[in-house]
Amino acid sequence: MLAEALGRRISDITVVILDRPRHADLIAEVRKAGARIKLISDGDVAPAISAAVSGPGVQAVMGIGGAPEGVLTAAALRCLGGEIQGRFWYRNDGERQQAKEMGISDPDRIYRTEDLVRGKSLVFAATGITDGDLFRGVRLFGGGVRTHSLVMTASGRQIRFVDAIHIQDPSRVGVIRL
Repeated sequence: MLAEALGRRISDITVVILDRPRHADLIAEVRKAGARIKLISDGDVAPAISAAVSGPGVQAVMGIGGAPEGVLTAAALRCLGGEIQGRFWYRNDGERQQAKEMGISDPDRIYRTEDLVRGKSLVFAATGITDGDLFRGVRLFGGGVRTHSLVMTASGRQIRFVDAIHIQDPSRVGVIRL
């Protein structure tokens, strides 16, 4: 279905999945379908953003992740016009009961992008810590730091990659080379 929507063959789809034992069945299903898989050890927000922009070669992110990461991803995807779908994944009946006590009336509800992040005045910003497909990581140099960030807005669909130099000790900085 994803391949069809993107006008691609299934073998041209790359799915990012956290490399966790809980994803063994999912990995097997994706492989059986014929899509490529990129396993990651952590950091599922940046790959989810990558799925919504051209260039990084990622078409989907799948698996069980954390709720805070899901909300962050939804905020970024709102700015990009992308879509996330998720639901709570309960490890046991106690967690399901706890959700009910917190006011979640339908424990199996599928939440979409607009359910997770509402409003039109939305700004999303992220800075790479380590190198990845979307960001370059922090680079230290004598007297400063160089960072690579992404800043987006939902209302104007503005997307900015910001390559910044932060001078911490001007006496140690010579000529800045870009």
